Amino acid sequence: MSDQKLFLAVFMGSMDNPRSQAWWALPEETRHAREREGIAAWKAWVEEHKADIVYLGGPLGKTKTIGERGIEDSANALTGFTVVRSASHEEAARLFEGHPHFTIFPGEGIDVMPLLPIPAG
Repeated sequence: MSDQKLFLAVFMGSMDNPRSQAWWALPEETRHAREREGIAAWKAWVEEHKADIVYLGGPLGKTKTIGERGIEDSANALTGFTVVRSASHEEAARLFEGHPHFTIFPGEGIDVMPLLPIPAG
């Protein structure tokens, strides 16, 4: 049995952060050039870490929240996710240092957390 554990990486960002506002204020041609640069860098990151990636995941769309009042449209800062395998939480977090999500794109950061087993009842 492997000593590796699974970790969920959640990409965070919001439209009202200054970096995002600056991104959308760029001329369209400049923004598209940065998007191409960012996508190329993201693909390079995936290639570099493909042995650690369990599920690449992807971008997240609009949110619906389900609660006591039923189903409602809502918003949060979750923009995407990836599942990785690593020996430790610290090692899993290090996989995302310098990631294009926040070095090229206007993302605010990446939260990395262990995927825990469901408790036995």
